[in-house]
Amino acid sequence: MLTVHHLGKSQSERIVWLCEELAIPYELKLYERDRVTLLAPPEYKALHPTQAAPVIFDGDLVLAESGAIMEYIIAKYGDGRLTLNSSHRDFAQFLYWFHFANGTLQASMGRSMILGRLKLAADDPVMVAAKGRLDRGFDLVEARTGKAPYFAGEEFTSADIMMGFSLTTMRYFLPYDLAPFPNLRAYLQRIGSRPAYRRAMEKGDPGMTLLLA
Repeated sequence: MLTVHHLGKSQSERIVWLCEELAIPYELKLYERDRVTLLAPPEYKALHPTQAAPVIFDGDLVLAESGAIMEYIIAKYGDGRLTLNSSHRDFAQFLYWFHFANGTLQASMGRSMILGRLKLAADDPVMVAAKGRLDRGFDLVEARTGKAPYFAGEEFTSADIMMGFSLTTMRYFLPYDLAPFPNLRAYLQRIGSRPAYRRAMEKGDPGMTLLLA
């Protein structure tokens, strides 16, 4: 059976959500972060050389990287669901936002989180550049969610699952005010009302307040 190793408040929530959307059988193993360092515990780090979430086991396969895991599960168990093929009119948008999630937005948020811990001056050139890149990312998200109900277009896809973590749970680590982004806030209400999302979050991070606004 597919086993999802979920580290609390981490990108592995994407994998739990995906499995719930696809309604496929899987075993969920939960791990808590260290309360002081907020890092993964030793038993999670031992799962894969990257020592980071997410990680899945599928038979003899051990796989990390949320994007790779998403594509693997969809290809093997998805039966064509939550993805778009090259003949679909929204294929390019689907690809773009699926990869924008970790290639641009999550990377920018992680960089800003680390720089914030260095206590640099607000006008430090590195800080200014990082903030500008992050703000442009959120501006792009606001524009897209004003044009279409989901990131690929009219259809909910795995691109939305990829984007969801950065727009919600990641803000526990890097607070970001969504007040100026009404389209994004409306989008978060749409995805937050999905039964599979609710099930995934309750199973993976029970009791955690969902940052849907």
